[in-house]
Amino acid sequence: MAHLYLSAPQKSSGKTTLSIGLTRELLQRGEVVQTFKKGPDYIDPLWLARAAGGRPCFNLDFHTMGVDEIRGEFARFSGAATIGLIEGNVGLFDSIHLDGAGSNAELAKLLEAPVLLVIDAQGMGRGIAPLLLGYQAFDPALNIAGVVLNRVGGSRHEANLRRVVEYYTDLPVVGAVPRAPEVVIEERHLGLIPSNEAAEVEATIESIRRLVASSLDLDQVLSIAACSPTLEQAMPRLASTPQLDRPLVRIGLAMDDAFGFYYPGDLVRLEQAGAQLMPFSPVADAALPEVDGLILGGGFPECRMRELEANHSMREAIAAFIADGGPAYAECGGLMYLCDRLHWKGETRRMCGVLAADVAMHPRPQGRGYMRLQETEAFPWPADAEQPAEICAHEFHHSAIIAPSPDWRYAYRVLRGAGIDGAHDGIIQQNLLASYAHLRDTGSVHWTRRFVNSVRDSRH
Repeated sequence: MAHLYLSAPQKSSGKTTLSIGLTRELLQRGEVVQTFKKGPDYIDPLWLARAAGGRPCFNLDFHTMGVDEIRGEFARFSGAATIGLIEGNVGLFDSIHLDGAGSNAELAKLLEAPVLLVIDAQGMGRGIAPLLLGYQAFDPALNIAGVVLNRVGGSRHEANLRRVVEYYTDLPVVGAVPRAPEVVIEERHLGLIPSNEAAEVEATIESIRRLVASSLDLDQVLSIAACSPTLEQAMPRLASTPQLDRPLVRIGLAMDDAFGFYYPGDLVRLEQAGAQLMPFSPVADAALPEVDGLILGGGFPECRMRELEANHSMREAIAAFIADGGPAYAECGGLMYLCDRLHWKGETRRMCGVLAADVAMHPRPQGRGYMRLQETEAFPWPADAEQPAEICAHEFHHSAIIAPSPDWRYAYRVLRGAGIDGAHDGIIQQNLLASYAHLRDTGSVHWTRRFVNSVRDSRH
């Protein structure tokens, strides 16, 4: 399958906007576009999935996946598509490791993907040449196949940049995108506003598509993508084995504009483990569906705190379900929703009151980045055949529990990260596990299967 990788020298260069517009334009031209996002992002994939006509965007992440698994997942999910588009994160060569392990460049090489380098050209002139030459020379094994000039100041600026790039380098300029402040997705404290919240999503995507279509040479982009080799599917299937001989369990899934951070692959694995997923809205629904278990994922409950407080019947239903021993799993935003009160911007709103503590939003992140966790003896879900010594996860939250109870039991020791108190994460209360850590069902971390088994066990 033809595929390409969009990256940039540094973050905030506009690659997400370009990825969204390029995805929709390719879709409109009749391509079946499979999108991927590097790293543990939830928000960009929501936009890319919408741009791709609802086709889920999958994450590729060295922290939670091995190299064979990345190649296998990429090949498997790309199987029915005509073109794959991988959007990078941060800068092309950025990495916490001196040798560049885990960088966008390493992922592009692993997938043998040609790279389109998005350059934020604001205020840039002849200096673009040493930048590009340096990027080419830094890793000759990396296939930087073209350049997109972004936020160009006008026709003279574009002409000068093209002249410099063509004279000093052998890289084709496949497009020049003018500054377009009206075609910018609004941001907040965790990045772009998710597409499940933004008003006029389709209108925004269409505006970006028109900008990209008028600014990029799409035939040249497709030609570059077509030069990528076909990757063999390295692993036949990595998802949890379906348990068809065991009864299905009904799991309520909080899904609305306050809660929506789920990995598509994990939802598939929940179903393969024997879950019937039943979406519900903590914001709008008056009652829970009839379920055996609950999952309250991440999101932005602080942005709908008034509506969440006003929905008394839902808050009471969730509290009663957990008080009656119903199995529940909550991540980040879900944890916040289960607290007594939520404080943000001078407002205080009541939440579910399951956890006897308040939670407050802060201007700066209280936990951000990759985590390494170790299960404690109190971990509540049934052990798995493949039980890792450490669990690789991630966190990104501006909230913090105001006064964690000294009586709380925890599911995890935090080896790297912040969690609840810098040393622990995963509050255990009856059959609830609530944490700041975001898990992903990859490698040997089959959390979906373990949770479904715990729900099934609770029925007996």
